Amino acid sequence: MITQAFILGAGLGTRLRPLTDILPKPLVPLFHKPLAMWAVEACEAVGCDRFAINTHHLPEKWEGFAADRDVRFFHEPVLLETGGGLKNIEGWMEEGSLLVHNGDIFSSMDLRKLVDAHEASGDEVTLALRSGGGEKRISLGEGGRVEDVRSEVKGLPGTHVFTGIYCVKKDFLKRIPAGEVIAVIPAFQELVREGGIGGVVLDEGEWMDLGDVESYLTAHRELALEEPVHSAAVIGEGVTIESSVIGKGAVIGKGASVIDSVVWPGAIVSDGVEHRREVIT
Repeated sequence: MITQAFILGAGLGTRLRPLTDILPKPLVPLFHKPLAMWAVEACEAVGCDRFAINTHHLPEKWEGFAADRDVRFFHEPVLLETGGGLKNIEGWMEEGSLLVHNGDIFSSMDLRKLVDAHEASGDEVTLALRSGGGEKRISLGEGGRVEDVRSEVKGLPGTHVFTGIYCVKKDFLKRIPAGEVIAVIPAFQELVREGGIGGVVLDEGEWMDLGDVESYLTAHRELALEEPVHSAAVIGEGVTIESSVIGKGAVIGKGASVIDSVVWPGAIVSDGVEHRREVIT
């Protein structure tokens, strides 16, 4: 069983601005939980009970996050990228394997299939893949072997989408140079040359990269994760709410209309105002 997970929380979230001028992208709420909490719960569902999270942008906003869990934060004053961030937690990581989950995506995929395949294979790395829904940069061959990454090892065309979720053995971290700003991709490619990366296709369930405001709003319209109007929201008289999510402690003034929109926790919509396809922060 894999009991440790690394949530990637240090990205800048530039495509989601101006929302990420207020919060780091992994803390942006999806329904009534931060994106990163959905990731934590997905990892808990397969047995993880200790977590590392790296931070960079607006690190003070992480204060109190998952305070009831075993979480250690690794602040990066200089953004270390996906490989450098992973290397930075090497001293924290226990022996065995680690589940790595991008903190700014939402997934309801069955990660048990990923974990089981990784543990059974003996591979250093096992990637969670999709058949579609994004750019195909992983070439998956017979028997679930990854044969190329970004067509840069063997020149093979991509067949599958990398989800940003994967398992690694601790030994894999030795492939990443210490003290460098570096992506994890070169280490993946080195391992591909040795034939040592597995892939599991997880097409069932949702997988969404909420990369911009439009996709963020679309996710709230298409997913049914929680009751859309939080029980602690204050709704005035004569209010119209259609296909919208209203956060905890939000106040919707009398006669206001909120249509195809998301109102963040604690936000205020003034009396009589109409919001349509907007995020009210």
